[in-house]
Parts: sequence; structure tokens; C-alpha cells
Amino acid sequence: MGYKPVLARRMGSFGNAGISFNVISVLSGCMTLYGFGLITGGPSVMLWGWLGVGAMVMFVGAGLAEMTSAYPTTGALYYMAQQLGGPRWGWYTGWLNLLGLVGAIAGIDYGAAQFTGAFLNLQFGFEPTPGKLILIFLAILTLHALVNLLGVGLISLLNTISVWWHLAGVALIVFALAAVPTHHQSTHAVFTSFHNGTGWSSNLYVAAIGLLLAQYTFSGYDASAHLSEETKNASTAAPRGIMRAIIWSWGAGFVLLVGLSYAIQDYEGTVNSATGVPPAQIFLDALGTFGAKALLLVVIGAQLFCGAAETAAASRMIFAFSRDGALPGPRLWQRLTRRTKVPGAAVGLAVGVAAVLALPSLYSPTAYGAVTAINVIGITPAYAIPIYLRIRYRKKFTPGPWNLGRWGIPVGVVAVGWVACVTVLFCLPLTKPESALVSVDTFNYAPAALAVALTLAAVWWRFKGREHYEVPTYTGPTYGATSPMAGLSEDVV
Repeated sequence: MGYKPVLARRMGSFGNAGISFNVISVLSGCMTLYGFGLITGGPSVMLWGWLGVGAMVMFVGAGLAEMTSAYPTTGALYYMAQQLGGPRWGWYTGWLNLLGLVGAIAGIDYGAAQFTGAFLNLQFGFEPTPGKLILIFLAILTLHALVNLLGVGLISLLNTISVWWHLAGVALIVFALAAVPTHHQSTHAVFTSFHNGTGWSSNLYVAAIGLLLAQYTFSGYDASAHLSEETKNASTAAPRGIMRAIIWSWGAGFVLLVGLSYAIQDYEGTVNSATGVPPAQIFLDALGTFGAKALLLVVIGAQLFCGAAETAAASRMIFAFSRDGALPGPRLWQRLTRRTKVPGAAVGLAVGVAAVLALPSLYSPTAYGAVTAINVIGITPAYAIPIYLRIRYRKKFTPGPWNLGRWGIPVGVVAVGWVACVTVLFCLPLTKPESALVSVDTFNYAPAALAVALTLAAVWWRFKGREHYEVPTYTGPTYGATSPMAGLSEDVV
């Protein structure tokens, strides 16, 4: 691929799939946005939307997996775009990818802070005010930075544990919610009733923005690509990791949403929960205080695993982007720690920017929805750009060992079309302002964050990028039996 290997290649196939599964994290995305889903269509939109969005994400994931097999580098998306479309395509893809990744850290860790606040509310009567939640959020960011500094071996181990934690956690939550409560919602209510608490009169529009829960959760599977330089047999392990993570999440997430929706005891009480977290109210109403606290700990544990994995992926993206001269101060961000061989400064930058993105939650109740939208409108287009270029320059593309064959172009067309739709959709207002003017409380910050990131990218390209941005040229496949030393080096590692 043109790079000198400096990262420790210690991650196996299961660990690679695990990191994407953990970043997707149905116990993070589904749980943290469940309250948003209750007012944007309700359980019916969440469930049918989950199935539909999951199907579309399979197209996007398959297209990205094919590209990852051909170009298994830490730079991932922007390296792919650079090889097929040229420097500017790679440059803007990288900036979008970076925005999405740090937005994901902010969304995951702020969600973990909310659930931690709900647990403390039940345990100690703690009042989860915005200021207190920010302090918890910053503590979680610090924890994830420290964990990542200990090395990719620990991250790989945590990913493996996290996969089983998520699967066992979903099973435990659904079983408890099915077995303990004496009252459940009817199947008709769960799959057909519609709830609109946004202020918008168009049910179609409300249902459309309600897809944010599923689309936000189904993001981050590019983590397998970003960790490919630390994965053995990456040209096959990384693309398989992407597809496995999506399939596992699709099934587990649907089961979780069904279990939660059947167990709602008081719809309005759940939406307006004193804990600040509607799923916590479902646990409390259905299982009592002890059961609610136990399940909250399961969810918080999953969210902490998820944030650690996302921090790893974002830091590798920063490392790779700096290695190619695309960020200010490139030597600093690509510096590795002596003992663990991880990009320590890049880890610090990732959590630092994530902290800034979540600050509007101090004064805006809609800020968290905007943070999750930032993740979607940043990272999802970054997925689509390499797939689009693979369609446009199909004769230039050399497939890797994991490929779609003649289905590559049709799958890519569907993927790009879907991404274009959701990108426009989640730039729109999520709640209707009470007056004609948009206020601090109702403003969707996601387009503003996207505009700032693209402006920075354009300015930095003009003054530095054109001269200093340089991605090595791909010179041909290195997988399979083409390199006799490759297999030996894998065995040694």
C-alpha cells in the first residue's frame, strides 16, 4: 500500500469484527435514542424503520467491505477515495470521516453519561442536570483515552468481551422484560400505532426523521477498516468483520427494540421520565428499582465498551490522516507511544474534539439529537464516496479477495442513493419551533458542524493541503500468495 508498517499487527478476525459490532453497539444507539424514537413515530416506526434501514445498510456495508478488501489501510475511506478519484476526493472524504468519528465518540459517551446519571438517580437520588452530565461525560472520555493508551492488545481483548456482553445483555434485558411484568403492550399497538410529539403536522416527515435511531446505530462499522493495519490477513478479515458486525447488530437490535416496546407500562410517563432516560423508566415500571438498576449497569457497561472501540477507530483515522499531511501539526498526531505503539496524541485529539461537540447540551435540550445527526451526516457520506468512485472508475478498480463480482455496481448504486437521502434528511430540523424563528432549543447543530468541517477542509487545502497532502500510490495487490514473506511475518507476529 506504500506505507512502512509501524503499528502492531495483533488483532485476529473475531477481534476485528468485534470492534465494528461494539462501535455499532445496539445497547448504546438503540437505548440512547429510544426516547427520541418514542416521539418520532413510536415503536412502530422504530421497528419497521430498523428492518428497512438495516437492509439499506447491508448494501452500504457490502460496498465498503469490497473496497476495504482492495485497500486494507488505516486511512481506510480517504485512502480508497484518493486511489480512485485523486487527492481532492481523498482530502474531503477524510475530513467527513473524521467529523463522523469524533461525532460518534461524543454521541456514545454522552449517552453513557445520561444512563450513568439515571442509575445514580435511582441509587442516590442524584439529579441529572446538564452541568452534572457534562462532568460525567468528561470523566468517561478520560477513561476511554487511558484505556486506548494501554495498547491495541487490550482493545482487542475488550472487543471480544464486549461482543458477548452485548449478546448476553440483550438476551437478559429481553427475557426480564418478557417474563417479569404482568402487563405488556399489544402486538397491534407495538407494530402499528403512531406517536408524534415533535410539533410537526406531517406524519410522513416525522416517520422519516424517526429513522435517525436506526441510521445512527448502524454507523461505525468502518472501524474494521481503520484497524486493518493491526489485523492479521486484513484483506479478508476486515471486510468480513464489517459484514458480520452489521448482521449481528441487525438481529440483536430488532430483538432489543421489540422487548423494550412490549414492556412499556405508561407511554407518557416513559417519554417524560424523571430519570431523563426513557428506557430506565421502562425498566423501573416493569421490574422495580432493583431490576432497573441491574439492567442499567448492563447497558452502561456496553456503552463503555462501545466508546473505547470508537475512540480506537477515530485515533487511527487521525494517525493515518496526519501521516499523509492532511492535519495541522502532522508530526504530533502520528507520534506513537514507546511501549504500546499506539498514537497517543491522536487519542487525545479525538476525545478533545468530542468534548467540544457535546458542549451545546449544556443549554440546548435538542443538542444530543444534533450530535447523533453529526455522526450520520459526517460518516455516512464518507462511506458512499469510495463506493461512488468505484462505480465511476470501475475499470481502474482492482478487486481484493473479498469482492461482490458482477453485483458490485448494482449494490453500489443502491448504497449511494440511500446515503444521499439520509444525508439530506438529517440536516433538517428534528423538532418544530414554537414560533417562525428557530431558537437555541430547536436548532439542529448538525448542518453547522458539517459546514465548519468542510470550511476548515477547504481553507486548509488552499493554504497547505495542495503542497503537503501526499498519499502513497497503490502499486498492486499484496494479499494471498503474491508475497511469500507475508505469511511468515503473520506467524511471527
